Amino acid sequence: MTDVKSWVASANGDTDFPIQNLPYGVFDDGRGARMGVAIGDQILDLGAVDHGLDAALFVEPAWNRVMEAGPQLWADLRARLIALLSDEAHRAAVEPHLVAQSQAKMLMPFRVMEYTDFYAGKYHAMNVGTIFRGAENALPANWLSIPIGYNGRASSVVVSGTPVTRPWGQVKGPNDDLPRFAPSARFDIELEFGAIVGQPSQGMISVAQADEMIFGYVLLNDWSARDIQAWEYVPLGPFQGKATATTISPWIVTRAALAPFRIATPERERPLLPYLSEPGPMNYDIALEVALQPENGAETVISQTNTRELYYSAAQQLAHHTSSGCAMRVGDLLGSGTISGVTPDSRGSLLEMSWSGKEPLELPDGTTRSFIEDGDTLTLRGAAQGNGYRIGFGDCAGQILPAADLPDWAK
Repeated sequence: MTDVKSWVASANGDTDFPIQNLPYGVFDDGRGARMGVAIGDQILDLGAVDHGLDAALFVEPAWNRVMEAGPQLWADLRARLIALLSDEAHRAAVEPHLVAQSQAKMLMPFRVMEYTDFYAGKYHAMNVGTIFRGAENALPANWLSIPIGYNGRASSVVVSGTPVTRPWGQVKGPNDDLPRFAPSARFDIELEFGAIVGQPSQGMISVAQADEMIFGYVLLNDWSARDIQAWEYVPLGPFQGKATATTISPWIVTRAALAPFRIATPERERPLLPYLSEPGPMNYDIALEVALQPENGAETVISQTNTRELYYSAAQQLAHHTSSGCAMRVGDLLGSGTISGVTPDSRGSLLEMSWSGKEPLELPDGTTRSFIEDGDTLTLRGAAQGNGYRIGFGDCAGQILPAADLPDWAK
């Protein structure tokens, strides 16, 4: 597969979307929302091209029906697309159904049924724990045994490019006697890897079964209001501080496309219980970065890390989620939790990068950031490097807008 080329010229050069990738999305070029696959700088309109599969699966502008159809259909679709886009014999029939990505707006690629956010990055957990509890109590006692998570809001999930309005909430400073209602002053990002559940479950499943249920992956930014979260999270955990928005990249990169980049999860510091045992390499080698662009300013990459830093794989997270008997549904989304590396330049949140504001980042224009300011655009990027090709996800970006005016009845 590494030597296969496409007759779409832009798919054979410097691109996130070679024929080895073929990620799935939903786009609108002014003629309505439709399902498509990225190839180079183009999008193939799957509702218009003759791919030999059930046309009814490609009518609704969302990938849920394809997910429901199951792994054999997923494999058949991928094989057919590779043939259509690599064999010159199909060019005349397929080429009229290509749309330039520059002429299309990307939409949500699937209907999110439920959203769960995990806390599977060890260095992130250690950094946050050190900031708030000291190095001696950095990791919670359960962290090395269990993929910690919480159930979030599916309604908060938006596609890349959607503006995010700074939230209001209850905040209480260390010197305040009582909380006040104010816009979040410590608004932040979380660099995460999102797994999309493509098959339902009933009852407990193994890690191997969980892996086979995953349809594909996206980059995910779980925007976080740290000051709102700090006041509310005891005793039940995240709530409004995490409910503003969760941004995902627009293209679903399939498990098949990422298969060559499988790696083992990190060495265990203590044995995991048998139900979390892995049948083989379950993690991925995907380079990640975070960029910050002030309004009317230049973009600066402020962090670089890798999905290899995740202590628990997406399959382990999914298997654990079902261990209570919790049923999973097609279209469920699992966020990995913030992915940070061991060095300061590989931290996946501004909370860590600025060490809770004590060490502000200095940007090239001389301004500094402890947390996100109005007008800032934060962009997550990720790609796995193959032999002569790159598997990318597309940008996962959002600009922060000022907090909305408070209605009189809330003042």
